[in-house]
Amino acid sequence: MKLDARKQSFFSDSKPACSLRGHWVSFCLVDELGVGAAYGGLPYTVHDSAGQQYKGRLNGEGFAKLQNIYCGPVVLVFDELYSGTEQPYQRLMVRPTYKLPITELQVRAEQTRFAGSDGRCTEGSRAQQTANRFYQVEVRDLVRHVAHLPPIEPRTHQPQRHALEMMATLGFSPPQPTLAGVMLFPNCHTVLEVRPLRALRPLLSTEDGFCALNLYQLALMASLSYCSFGQEPPQKPQNEVRFPLDPSVGHLFAEKLSGYHEAWRVDAEQQQRFYPLYEEVSYSRRFEILPFDPVMYPQNRPELGEKQEHPARLHFFDDKEFGTDTQAFISHHEEVILIAVRGTASAADGLRDANAHQVAFAEGVGKAHEGFYQAYRAMRDFVLRYLDQFHTDQRVIICGHSLGGAIALLLAEGLRRATEGNYNILLYTYGAPRAADAEFTAGASTLVHHRIVNHNDPVPSVPAPWMNTTAKLWVPGAVTLFSAPAPGGLLFAAGLVRLGGNPYQHHGEQQHFMPIMLADGTRSSVLWKPGCESIQEAGCNRALQLHGDMPGRDNLLKQLFQANQHFMTASYIPAAWATLRRWQQSQESGGPLVTPREFELLDQALEDMRQQLRNKRRELARLRPANDRGYEHNDALNSEIDRLHTSRERLATLRWRRLEARDVYGSHAHGAHLQPSLKRWFSHRENRELSQVASIPPAMNDEWGRAQTLDIDSIV
Repeated sequence: MKLDARKQSFFSDSKPACSLRGHWVSFCLVDELGVGAAYGGLPYTVHDSAGQQYKGRLNGEGFAKLQNIYCGPVVLVFDELYSGTEQPYQRLMVRPTYKLPITELQVRAEQTRFAGSDGRCTEGSRAQQTANRFYQVEVRDLVRHVAHLPPIEPRTHQPQRHALEMMATLGFSPPQPTLAGVMLFPNCHTVLEVRPLRALRPLLSTEDGFCALNLYQLALMASLSYCSFGQEPPQKPQNEVRFPLDPSVGHLFAEKLSGYHEAWRVDAEQQQRFYPLYEEVSYSRRFEILPFDPVMYPQNRPELGEKQEHPARLHFFDDKEFGTDTQAFISHHEEVILIAVRGTASAADGLRDANAHQVAFAEGVGKAHEGFYQAYRAMRDFVLRYLDQFHTDQRVIICGHSLGGAIALLLAEGLRRATEGNYNILLYTYGAPRAADAEFTAGASTLVHHRIVNHNDPVPSVPAPWMNTTAKLWVPGAVTLFSAPAPGGLLFAAGLVRLGGNPYQHHGEQQHFMPIMLADGTRSSVLWKPGCESIQEAGCNRALQLHGDMPGRDNLLKQLFQANQHFMTASYIPAAWATLRRWQQSQESGGPLVTPREFELLDQALEDMRQQLRNKRRELARLRPANDRGYEHNDALNSEIDRLHTSRERLATLRWRRLEARDVYGSHAHGAHLQPSLKRWFSHRENRELSQVASIPPAMNDEWGRAQTLDIDSIV
């Protein structure tokens, strides 16, 4: 039989493919350093051209040789399933759903390391010099089921896939549902350099306490929630799925991080690079995007139609059924389940924001903002289904920005009260509006919630405590307050205008970014817990003044949600990065969180604000009718004056407070992996440069300079 040109390189007249014995083949598996010890004792299977099967184990150096085999190419596979008890492999193989076909080869590859720090394929391996043929292979080249493995990386010396296909075409390889393995040639020694199965995952502290690491990392994850999932095809996939869109949730976790590539883009319009702190882990410990394999998993089969499961449906919530336009993503590893909820991004979101009517929080106590509650209820079952399948006592970390923060709060409290799961919740929100009333807040007092507010972000000031109205009713007195706001008017609405019911109230202790502009032009920023409403409410009052009269709540909210201090990549993420850098410097130097110069400037600004409140109290007393004793007005003002005094005392503690590593890195403070993670992070020039905002101005003898304007009308 004369062979066509495509087959000539594999079969020839001098080496026909026929049943002649007396030939040999040898092969060796090595890591990227050219060492085969990592694969010593690994079981293998070889299929020869006559359909014979040979099973054996590699020796201690990862080497094997077969003698007296039939003439012709052979197919090498390493499809033996892992039989040990080491975690997380054993747990992943026996979990209730999406059991993973983890092989012995995969476990070995996960225990090797890259030769280069960037994970790129190496050239000029020492093992290559000892081989007749040399291939750079990945685990998925050598096993049958590959849907749970990372995508193939570019490589110079790849195995010849079409040769394997030719073996099947000619009938030399055994029948298999899918082609698997690498083809080796007779009378040749082949070295297979196996790419390590390592991944990157964002470091997240699982401790209750606030830390700068989570502040920064979760700001990035909350911003990522605005992206699409990026799956192709997005619906009704047939055989496989891909995630080519960058940035997208699927691309980050399933492509970049699973392939050991650092990623920094979490926003399609992002220009400045913000890299998360990544920890290198074995591949099975990454943030997982579940596999899609209709052969292995019946729930993935296309014939299920609308009930078909695939990664986008499992990890990504984009509400169409209930029409709330709520969006969120969820992923997990053995220590953390991460949920990120998107903020305002559409007209439907805006209408939900504006619906300040209160409804009962059925899962607990108190009442919640109706629009936020509807969005939470829409995604609740999606989250519970995921947790039912993959929650194994991990810390459930939830984050959200803006509207997403409000929904995240209701979700966190709903999960905390869910009796079936015993979920341990940790919540970080950024620029979140008030989501529920005072009774809800009291009932959720044990929920760990770190609430981040940027210095001039007006959104946390809405809905105002008095906004307890129906969606269609707008009280003329409230309109007057907005359309002609007197200085500080919005600030005092909590005490002066109550339309009935419990007032809206924030949950969680506020962490506030407060900027300082020094006379020499140096910008600084202090993150602290002021404990008063004046600073936060001033941001909303300033937005009203900048944008002019707003006779309707929908217009008000539209303007507020467009305020630039509210955006993530332009505001919250840079401030979180600056705080992380500042706290790193403070912890390393042993210095305080604020210098004497910063303290004096901020303290004077707070005292100025306190004096303005006293003046406002006198003004209201003068304008009040004689028969109006105004106890409620006085109580609101007096309470805020007292809180400002408490805030000054808190500020004073920052002069002597020294940070520990746990304040900066939380549960990772003393982990062996922290320093390699920091080394990788600081390898990017963006993280080596000290931002002015992150800098701590050195103490000066003359102590000159002044704080930025800080009063009840504005924080510039």
